[in-house]
Amino acid sequence: MAVLKTVAAADVDAALAPMTDVQARDRLTAAVASVSDVVWGVTASVRLLLAAVMARGHVLIEDVPGVGKTSLARAVAQVLGGSFSRIQFTADMLPADVLGVHVFDPKKSEFQFKRGPIFAQVVLADEINRASPKTQSAMLEAMSDRQVTVDEATFVLPRLFTVLATQNPVEHHGAYPLPESQLDRFMVQLKLGYPPAAEERHLILAPEQPEVNLHNLKPVLHPDEVVGVQRLAARVTLSEAVADYMLAMIAATRSHRDIALGCSPRGAAEWAMLARAWAFIEGRNFVLPDDLKTLAPHVLTHRLVMHAASEGRAAARQVVDEIVGRTPVPR
Repeated sequence: MAVLKTVAAADVDAALAPMTDVQARDRLTAAVASVSDVVWGVTASVRLLLAAVMARGHVLIEDVPGVGKTSLARAVAQVLGGSFSRIQFTADMLPADVLGVHVFDPKKSEFQFKRGPIFAQVVLADEINRASPKTQSAMLEAMSDRQVTVDEATFVLPRLFTVLATQNPVEHHGAYPLPESQLDRFMVQLKLGYPPAAEERHLILAPEQPEVNLHNLKPVLHPDEVVGVQRLAARVTLSEAVADYMLAMIAATRSHRDIALGCSPRGAAEWAMLARAWAFIEGRNFVLPDDLKTLAPHVLTHRLVMHAASEGRAAARQVVDEIVGRTPVPR
């Protein structure tokens, strides 16, 4: 029988600082601005990423190398005041390299658990698709249940726990496609894209500035306060009419002629959680149909499995846009 052990983390026992909705939104606005000073030209993606964190979700960043994925993860960890770890996934990595391992202590004549890099509040899973399926599977329990099991002992992760994973959509040499079960555990999939011309020109003229800004970045929130904001965001109203609108789009993914596997119930629940957090950041205490339309491509596309093996994310995105466009909006 598994033994449940609680990880000693800075955010576990500290008292939550009370915060009003207005104060929380002001902090989030400041967090977006701070991160945007480090990774230029991607403010919309930063807002979406922070909304996912406030909805207690994980994020898959699928983009080409060199667009700031690692800097984005480091900046988010710093503004949230959380611990940060980076796991560089490779083909020879083992689950123990991620989770940790029991090591024998000769002085105490007993095994001590040496925690792996998964025990951080913001975890960057860099090039996650380069790890073998066995190692990728080591992430599943952590992402779903916020705990890990090693040698029949279960260890609880921090209350603030977010995985930011990256993968290169072009390079396939030495890569393993993420299974549907793992893709479904990512609340959001986003792309940073290339920066606007003006931002890239600024980067060329002052290439050291983003790193300087990252070094000088100050925490905007404490991990306990992030947990408090997550609770405030969860209270945002999702009316029955808006919920039915969302469910109609989800049902359409499950019956569409081109889709072999539609959105899961987990995906539906996470879409609702993300919509609440998004509305909260936007300054509202209720979800609008437009919130669901804005978020649909980021929540649904990576969850859909197309009938034709040759059809990838581009085809899935087209189907999502089609479903959003033809689903009647509640009045």
